[in-house]
Amino acid sequence: MERKETVSAEGLVKYFGSEPVLRNVSFSVEAGTICGIIGRNGSGKSVLFKCLTGLYIPDSGKVRIDRDSLGALIEEPGFLLHYPGLRNLVYLMEIGGKVRRDAAEEAIRLVGLEPGDRRPVRKYSMGMRQRLGIAQAIMEDPDILILDEPMNGLDNEGVRDMRELFISLKNKGKTLLIASHSREDIEILCDRVYEMDKGRIALVR
Repeated sequence: MERKETVSAEGLVKYFGSEPVLRNVSFSVEAGTICGIIGRNGSGKSVLFKCLTGLYIPDSGKVRIDRDSLGALIEEPGFLLHYPGLRNLVYLMEIGGKVRRDAAEEAIRLVGLEPGDRRPVRKYSMGMRQRLGIAQAIMEDPDILILDEPMNGLDNEGVRDMRELFISLKNKGKTLLIASHSREDIEILCDRVYEMDKGRIALVR
């Protein structure tokens, strides 16, 4: 049975001043797959993700995505550094009006952290903060995940853990769009791969 597209962009253009950072970007992601986007710093990956999530409005073009069932990690996760991890996630749920402490606790466990850890986030390692950022993206059980360099700051064990998590989410029918510098991550995880360069996108496989 043919899969339906769950994320797509058509002819996206985005300028910062007079400089084009997205140049007629069109691509699609099938439901229940992992799609990878590779590219150097400054290639346009993060700007594209911000257009998909609604953080940026493109100057032209169309985005099709269900933002009501979307979890995202874009660039470095931002948390209240004097609060523990669980309190941060519950606080973010409170802002969104959907407080489920059990879901926040489960998300923390899924990324390999302890919900009962009372240390403030300022005492977390970079890898722990990254895991918490991924927990924040998955805590409301979204159908679509957009993850910008999700392996940043992780050691080898952390990378293995997150690869296993992402594959398990795909096996549950979730759709993932991942940007990564690591071709190994892309090769292991992704069903479809695009490459971005100077604001343009091309299908690699």
